[in-house]
Amino acid sequence: MAFSLFGKKEKHSLQRTLDSAKDSNLLSKRIFSVSEITRHIKEILGEDKKLKDFYLRGEISAPKQYGPNTYFTLKDEKSQIRCILFKRNRKDIKFNLEHGMKVIIRGSVDVYEPKGEYSLIVEEIQPDGIGALNLAFIQLKNKLEKQGLFLAGHKKQLPRFPKTIGLITSLSGAVMHDVLNVLKRRYPLVNVLIVPTTVQGKEASNSIVNAVELINQEDVDVIILARGGGSLEDLWCFNEESVAMAIYQSKIPVISAIGHETDFTIADFVADYRAPTPSVAAEKAVPDIAELKNSINNFNERILNVINYIIKKNKSYLDEISNRPIFKKPLEAIHSYYQKIDSFEYMLQTKISQNIGLKRKILEILDSKIKVLNPMAILERGYSIVMKEDMVIKNSEEVGIDNNINILFYKGEIEAKVKRIKK
Repeated sequence: MAFSLFGKKEKHSLQRTLDSAKDSNLLSKRIFSVSEITRHIKEILGEDKKLKDFYLRGEISAPKQYGPNTYFTLKDEKSQIRCILFKRNRKDIKFNLEHGMKVIIRGSVDVYEPKGEYSLIVEEIQPDGIGALNLAFIQLKNKLEKQGLFLAGHKKQLPRFPKTIGLITSLSGAVMHDVLNVLKRRYPLVNVLIVPTTVQGKEASNSIVNAVELINQEDVDVIILARGGGSLEDLWCFNEESVAMAIYQSKIPVISAIGHETDFTIADFVADYRAPTPSVAAEKAVPDIAELKNSINNFNERILNVINYIIKKNKSYLDEISNRPIFKKPLEAIHSYYQKIDSFEYMLQTKISQNIGLKRKILEILDSKIKVLNPMAILERGYSIVMKEDMVIKNSEEVGIDNNINILFYKGEIEAKVKRIKK
């Protein structure tokens, strides 16, 4: 519990004395507003030449996109600084900012007055240890590869005998002339649709995309996308994602012929066929008419050889047939057949006669058996049949005295009456 040595009146009097002394001290000092001091700090930082257009090495942390601008933190082992990459500078950076990426940044320090925060305004970013274009190339290649743009199953077959070839290249330089010379020499039957295109610079990628889309609206069998050699910067338009997607979505097969044999671009990985040079692309696009003529001549010669072989074989077969006796002396064969017919006729008659004689004997035997079994034959030998009321009498006990009976003879019948019975 606390105790006070003053009463209320004494306490208020002391507070007024202290406030009066404090006010007299503040009157001798200048008081700034927050805006004034923030602006002063900004002016001081703006006048420091070390903080204008300097290079800074560090590691990117937590990059985020808000609208057109990118915000991230650049840090080292001990400190960190807030960085802002505005849209106007973002378009010049070919690679994507990733967390943990080592970079070298060129920029200037600035103060954002509404929040009193200082930040590094980024003008340029370079990867620390690898070129920016090389890094951008690797990033885009990995991205498109994951999306399946490089799969062999998507590659379209090149036509063997194209009627029309679409050539996308610059009118200046030797590439167009090299391609046309090769096409004319190898296969003069083909038509060529040339689409003049910018192949270097900021507008080149849009020009290439438009050219691919335009040719896809025409009756074209294959597309050659060609450019001469150059540095990575010169060939960069062929590493743009928009160009890769245009090639991937093309319904017409695309042959890429960018730079020299050692140059590789994203377009080479997406295209249906990659040629090391524009001249090789032209050779791949069309057959060699001289080779075709040789093939046709060889094929014609083979056909003639086969036909001659068949003719000789059939002629030999006909000669063999014509030398057979039937064609030499056809009447002898006919006489021979006459003799065979006579022989078959004699054999047939003999067989028929034998069968008839056999059947006749069998009939005679059956006839004799039938005659033996015939009751009339028995009666003919002097026997008779006694019947009573249509019943044959076999025993004397079957009749009685004065019974009427019938007696059948071989010829005729009599009626009688029983007078006496002997047993």
